[in-house]
Amino acid sequence: MHTVVCIKQVPDSAQIRVHPVTNTIMRQGVPTIINPYDLFALEAALELRDKFGGETTVLTMGPPSAEDSLRKALTFGADRAILLTDRCFAGADTLATTYALATAIRKIGKEYGPPDLIFTGKQTIDGDTAQVGPGIAKRLNAMQLTYVSKIQTVDLAARTIEAERRSEGGVQVLRTRLPCLITMLEATNQIRRGAMRDALRAARSPIEKWNAQNAGVEDISKCGLKGSPTVVKRVFAPSARAQKAVLVEAAERPERALIDEIFSHQPKLEAELAASARDS
Repeated sequence: MHTVVCIKQVPDSAQIRVHPVTNTIMRQGVPTIINPYDLFALEAALELRDKFGGETTVLTMGPPSAEDSLRKALTFGADRAILLTDRCFAGADTLATTYALATAIRKIGKEYGPPDLIFTGKQTIDGDTAQVGPGIAKRLNAMQLTYVSKIQTVDLAARTIEAERRSEGGVQVLRTRLPCLITMLEATNQIRRGAMRDALRAARSPIEKWNAQNAGVEDISKCGLKGSPTVVKRVFAPSARAQKAVLVEAAERPERALIDEIFSHQPKLEAELAASARDS
């Protein structure tokens, strides 16, 4: 089985700041990490690799510094890491990103064998669009299962996969054919601690670096800013709330004290609830 995992190097959201004048994200001095959701996708791919054999290829698009995240993925046990980096990819929105990644995945298929499964996290913590995974599947004409919480069975002979998918109405059990793209939810597995041999291998292993030409990109106008119809107009930090929190002290019946405090600040709410109760 050949699995491909798309990861992204993102700024640590706990330490992101917004410039008070330009309203842009201040990335200087902010450490970068592997997108947390992508780690669950990587673990799911590695579990299938351990069960069925084969290889797991990790792919990312970004600046040369994204090599650090790829080496981290190798320490978890990935077999191969490919960095898609070129100045023409800079400023890509999700449409341009999926074009570049899908092109690179086709090249990976030619070089190392067609992937049976492609994994991504459900979304990234810097963009939060959840569009890249489905966009790759569309460009590759592959089936897709989004928001997957558990992979139940994989039948390589029949070329099918069955998985649990969380939805607003509960849990869906879906079966589809391979090849398939899966976006994994968070907390769906226990991310492994890399073995010492993998850490040593990661330190020595070369990271394959592909520019647009190496990846097989034929139309540069579909990459980066040129291929991105989405424009971010403004980035801003939420303003601080003027009203401070209220401490409600109650020795007995704290729920009653809390309700009374809410009604004191929202006098119309009590009347509306009483009218609603009468109407029902």
